Amino acid sequence: MRHLNQGVKLGRTSAHRMAMFRNLVTSLMRYEKIETTLAKAKELRRVADKMITLGKNGTLSARKRAAAYIKDKGMVKKVFDVIAKRYGNRMGGYTRIYKVGFRKGDAAKLAIIELVDRDVSAEPKRKVKRGEVEEKSEEKK
Repeated sequence: MRHLNQGVKLGRTSAHRMAMFRNLVTSLMRYEKIETTLAKAKELRRVADKMITLGKNGTLSARKRAAAYIKDKGMVKKVFDVIAKRYGNRMGGYTRIYKVGFRKGDAAKLAIIELVDRDVSAEPKRKVKRGEVEEKSEEKK
């Protein structure tokens, strides 16, 4: 029986799993949209929602708890100042998961996890790779 055993081990030690989720939640808060495997995304949703709830709480104790998990001070500040204000009236469900297919190498299920109601206009534009032609440059000529 699995009493009091929550979460998925993902084939990692507890320290590796903890470090991985710290990095994933930091990336999610920075970019507000990341691509990872479906199993990691489902577990990340639990952690990310807890961090945003701490941000909505806004107390010094909550900030210290978030800073103990998210090691980037800039991202802790963003969670408390920007993201928490965005979800002030929402009671939960701050993330959304899209299934996007399978990874080419090992056929792992891939998913995109993103923050709901994120500002799409603030996204960085896609870099043009070598050999590609940018659409705007063709229109100018």
